[in-house]
Amino acid sequence: MSKHMQIRIKILPYYKGKMEGAYPKLTRHLGYLDTQWANENLSLYDLAEQLDQILYHYEGTRLREALLPHGDKLKKLQKEIETKVAEWKLSDADQLLYQLEDIFEEIEWKLD
Repeated sequence: MSKHMQIRIKILPYYKGKMEGAYPKLTRHLGYLDTQWANENLSLYDLAEQLDQILYHYEGTRLREALLPHGDKLKKLQKEIETKVAEWKLSDADQLLYQLEDIFEEIEWKLD
């Protein structure tokens, strides 16, 4: 690695519009206690990466109840994606991102 530089890859959200258009229930629930979570237009990968903070912050809410059963799988997928990106296995990382999206689709469906 260079002494003063490093190569970085970032997974960015790619919604048609904002996150609230793709995941309106999730975004609404994120905004209940802290508008920052809803307004930042985070990627699902970012949400998985920050899952422990979200679960802690949203203790006793419907959002936490919806996320909690998927917590281990979301964290595992996030770590696997991080590893695949670091190994430059971007096709594998993309397939894992689809799995992450599927879980968040299920969470969106469960939220009211």
